[in-house]
Amino acid sequence: MSTSPTGKSPAGKGPTRTGPTGKGPAGKRPAGKATPVPPSPAPGDYLAQKPRPGRILLYVVLFVLGLLVGAAGALVQGGLFPGGLLLALAGSAGLYLGGAALARSRAGAVAPAGGWLVAVLLLTATRPEGDFMFAAGAGSYLFLLGGMAVAVMCATLGRGPQPDGRPVRLGK
Repeated sequence: MSTSPTGKSPAGKGPTRTGPTGKGPAGKRPAGKATPVPPSPAPGDYLAQKPRPGRILLYVVLFVLGLLVGAAGALVQGGLFPGGLLLALAGSAGLYLGGAALARSRAGAVAPAGGWLVAVLLLTATRPEGDFMFAAGAGSYLFLLGGMAVAVMCATLGRGPQPDGRPVRLGK
């Protein structure tokens, strides 16, 4: 603490006390000088946030479920054509939309779609004995291309975070 350079207060009634920096009254901040606050990341800026273990676990579980749905769909689509094909595509669509709703982000639809794609690609490879999972028919191609199209549609339709936390943008 120090006194003003003249030793008197502006009113002339004794010494003026200043803060430790000597730039204002003791215990008060100088007027117009706000301490800078670091900006917080936007709600949808997931790359700037630290990954949380619960969210990582959720995406791993969704990826494994995508593996299982892809393998089950590969078995069902060929055995029960055309109903099996529709059942396999509906099951994968349900998993993608459910994952997006559970994770509250589009990444919740992308994680099971990645698992589905890995399972389907592994099952399309032929074995040394000459066996393969997918026959060269229309049903197999519809399952492969339809599954990818459903994954893209569901990832696009997945609800991202909305501003102000409201379910609609216009607030009507």
